[in-house]
Amino acid sequence: MKSLIFSLSSLAIMACVGCGSFENSKDWKGSVNHQVNQLGYRNWIVVSEASFPAHNRPGMRQVVSDAEVPEVVDYVLNALEQTQHVRPHIYLTREMRSVENHFAPGIDSMRERIMASLHGHEPTELDQQSLITLLESVNQSYDVLVIRTPTALPYTSVFLELQPGYWDTESEDRLRERITRERLERLAHPLH
Repeated sequence: MKSLIFSLSSLAIMACVGCGSFENSKDWKGSVNHQVNQLGYRNWIVVSEASFPAHNRPGMRQVVSDAEVPEVVDYVLNALEQTQHVRPHIYLTREMRSVENHFAPGIDSMRERIMASLHGHEPTELDQQSLITLLESVNQSYDVLVIRTPTALPYTSVFLELQPGYWDTESEDRLRERITRERLERLAHPLH
């Protein structure tokens, strides 16, 4: 009997670990603050609409929020702006632009609110399936934080890919060019 109880409790623990740690909506801001400080380059944050699929992979953290997508995006960007180690590259679903208000009442207003919540960041648009495929690929090696909202409008999820906050792609490109140039110079003029 003890072994059966132990086995059942072990299964419950494994099931909970597999669910990606759903945290309740009452302290979603505390969870976001804590996790933003733990996330780094190549991690992702998704502020999702209500129907976004739940994932059960390790490394997929999930928090439930009682605020709508624009409010959560604004809060997350404010939290990221307080850090020096990461900055977001923002993706929106390409489909959101094409959803018509008479099929999804309120989508026009939601689009405006989401754009206003981006703090001036220029988003990249990709179709939602491509973004989900990217997340599945990333999640094999890196953590993803999903903040699920009650927003019930299609294609309104916002995806944030975290980049180094103190090193941009232009700096990385210059570094790689310099390394390549130095390597070629050593080949052309070998040391004696």
